[in-house]
Amino acid sequence: MTIISFPTQRKVACCYFYITIFKCILTKGDLRSLAGVYTFSFLAVMGLFGIGNLLLKIKRAKLPRPEKARGLAVVFAVSLIIVAFIGNYRVNQGLFFTFIKYLVPTFLVSTLMLNRSVVVKFLIESIEYLYRPLNKFVRLSNIYLEKLHSKINSQEFIFFTKGDNVAVLNRVMQYVSDNETTKKLKIATITKGESNIPLTKDIKVLDRSYPEIDIEYLEINGVFDPELIEEPSNKWEIPKNFMFIGSPGNKFTYKVSELGGVRLII
Repeated sequence: MTIISFPTQRKVACCYFYITIFKCILTKGDLRSLAGVYTFSFLAVMGLFGIGNLLLKIKRAKLPRPEKARGLAVVFAVSLIIVAFIGNYRVNQGLFFTFIKYLVPTFLVSTLMLNRSVVVKFLIESIEYLYRPLNKFVRLSNIYLEKLHSKINSQEFIFFTKGDNVAVLNRVMQYVSDNETTKKLKIATITKGESNIPLTKDIKVLDRSYPEIDIEYLEINGVFDPELIEEPSNKWEIPKNFMFIGSPGNKFTYKVSELGGVRLII
């Protein structure tokens, strides 16, 4: 015995309710038309019962069954149903086409449900076919954007210091951390051969304070001027607008505008 749960019963009842409403809409609420549609429906169901019985006799002849009907009797009954169906068609052709309007969508829905695996597979293949060009575009765009993102984050900055104390260097680190996408900073001191040991110790302190920024300390021999800026710009491919200096003193012989776009951190 098959037991239908209450939620399933409720779904079946709701489905039948919606179908009945649909039939009322098609027939515009005319009881005669509704009766004609139900007549065709009843005859079709009875004919299917007879055809099903014949198929069981052919396909499942050895299947045990409590009640049996002779094949000729079933054929005769189906023939009478066909005659009744044709007779109703001749009397009420308009109602027959109303029945067809109700039958076709019902048949399509039933066919889709019985072949839903094929339908789902077809939808999957269709989506994959449509998505394949888009997938290639997304993949190539993702590769390009990843390279661009890596290039932006790997861009190095240089801060030229004249031996500033750790407080000035800390402001530089805060500016880079808050305003720049890069996490690589070179701190360069312009010297004339002597080593700035105290500044090296300050760099180590800043390196511990800002672990997310990769700090590199450089000592460049020479005099700070526009020509000196060209060398690290060409060597490390760092644009001049990615170079910083502190506030120049009164004895600085060049204007900031003469340094080729070097930025000033006050």
